[in-house]
Amino acid sequence: MTRTKVKLEYITNDSTRRATFKKRKRGLMKKASELSILCEIDACVILSSPYDYELEVWPSPSEVQRVLAHFKEMPEMEQNRKMVNQESFLRQRIAKGNEQLKKQLKNNRVKEITRVMFQSLTGKDLLNLNIVDLNDLGWIIDQNLKEINKRIESLKKPAFDTIDDIQMQQWLVDLVNPSEQVGFAGDDMMLPLGDANQNAIWPNAFFP
Repeated sequence: MTRTKVKLEYITNDSTRRATFKKRKRGLMKKASELSILCEIDACVILSSPYDYELEVWPSPSEVQRVLAHFKEMPEMEQNRKMVNQESFLRQRIAKGNEQLKKQLKNNRVKEITRVMFQSLTGKDLLNLNIVDLNDLGWIIDQNLKEINKRIESLKKPAFDTIDDIQMQQWLVDLVNPSEQVGFAGDDMMLPLGDANQNAIWPNAFFP
């Protein structure tokens, strides 16, 4: 069964909020314990809530005091290097959300203009496009042409591997002994790469 994504906002119902606190508290303690064991680091948890008269600590009051004492002995710059408060955390989340929104808007724009491009290929006019749309359409077309040209070049390169060993050996022999097949009598010149009927073993893409 798929778990429902929890909406991060204040829970107004008292009983639901209390149950959520107890559940999340146990999870937090468990995660802190796993982090401490797996990574062999000093960790502690201090909780203050309206549901308990005393502070809740993990793993023990003495261990919490030891970790805090070690933290206070560190230089102030080291203490604040990765410290995050509520305001800075929200700023980071907002900045990340803005970046994701910007990326999604760009992807949507690319899909929209690509759709316009394909519609134009079917005969639909472009009279309703403004200058921004036309510029974006030109960019999309250029990107597609680059991909097509790149694909064409990649298809040309493996042609060298299509010649079998016998043909390659014969070509090398003809190259070393050109007098056997290569003549220079006017227009009757014969190329070692093909026969008189222009059935060349090399694709026309290399020798147009």
